[in-house]
Amino acid sequence: MTDTTVRIDGDMLRLPGGVAVRFMRTLRLPEKGTHDLPPGLGVFPVRRVCDHAGAVPAEWLARGGVMLPVYLREAMWLSFASSSEPAALQVGAGKVCAVSGRPWSDRLSRDPQNYVALPRQPWLDGINSGSGTVRQFVAVPLGLGATVEGQVTGEEVWGGVQLQSFPLQERRRAEWLEAERSRRIPLTQDLIGGVFGSLPPPAPTAGAAPRPGGAPRARAAAAMGLGVGGSMRQEVYRDERPLAHYTTEPAARVFVHLVTPPQWRRITGEEPPPSPVDRAAYTKAGLPWFDYYDDAQDVAPSDTLGAVRPVGEWVGDDLDPWEPPAPGQVQHLKDTPGSPVEDGDW
Repeated sequence: MTDTTVRIDGDMLRLPGGVAVRFMRTLRLPEKGTHDLPPGLGVFPVRRVCDHAGAVPAEWLARGGVMLPVYLREAMWLSFASSSEPAALQVGAGKVCAVSGRPWSDRLSRDPQNYVALPRQPWLDGINSGSGTVRQFVAVPLGLGATVEGQVTGEEVWGGVQLQSFPLQERRRAEWLEAERSRRIPLTQDLIGGVFGSLPPPAPTAGAAPRPGGAPRARAAAAMGLGVGGSMRQEVYRDERPLAHYTTEPAARVFVHLVTPPQWRRITGEEPPPSPVDRAAYTKAGLPWFDYYDDAQDVAPSDTLGAVRPVGEWVGDDLDPWEPPAPGQVQHLKDTPGSPVEDGDW
């Protein structure tokens, strides 16, 4: 694996090892109860920090990476649907592992597991805080103590989202490629024989991804981080591949800065996405919810992350009334590169 760069492909991040990550806008869930999966309402735009060196805080330049615009208390989920090869991906919320609740590390761990296994894991909507459930990622400003980082570490230093990929070792990757070639030969022959016309239709899409899925420099970084919102049914899959199959060191990493819409407009000159749709309008429009069942083994919940309190306890009651999905709205599911993104000091 010679390429160690992170690139933006449209609004998707591509990391070494075939890892692809989209940041999806979505409906924020109520903080009480456990809910089905809301789909994506479009993808967050992503831009390189170094392309706006004259307009971003020096602190952001030092950390490098990318930035995306997000509203206060807006929810997001991470889509890995375009990932093409087996890889281990670490996901951090203010440099707290979103899977294990442990401090950020440049090493993989199995006990507890501190990464998601791709492409087995199709998405991640929040922190691993319950048995078969996660608590939704929700954006909040630093300084209130409401972030996962603030509640777990007692400090709010980093904010943002951190990603780090560990591809397969070269020998294991060669074995996997050979197995894939052998598996695909019969399929290709079947397609040539005319089976293509009888294949099922594509999986339902929601938003932008399937859910099978010369400004003055800023004087201070009005940083944002991830807190948590409502609970939803979602597994973080236990990796069945031996840890020794992956590289011992990360191939690449990227710091994702969360930017307020006014900052985004001033820094990039672009209009941010419109404010998130409210829940009543979402349900009345007939947009789908998803119930994803898979009998694979789930990673044990993190006691540390289970103790993280939702953002409503920090920033006030939710004024958006809950509109439950109508019968039939829940859908039951199964089971070109740009310039490199610069890393920095974080």
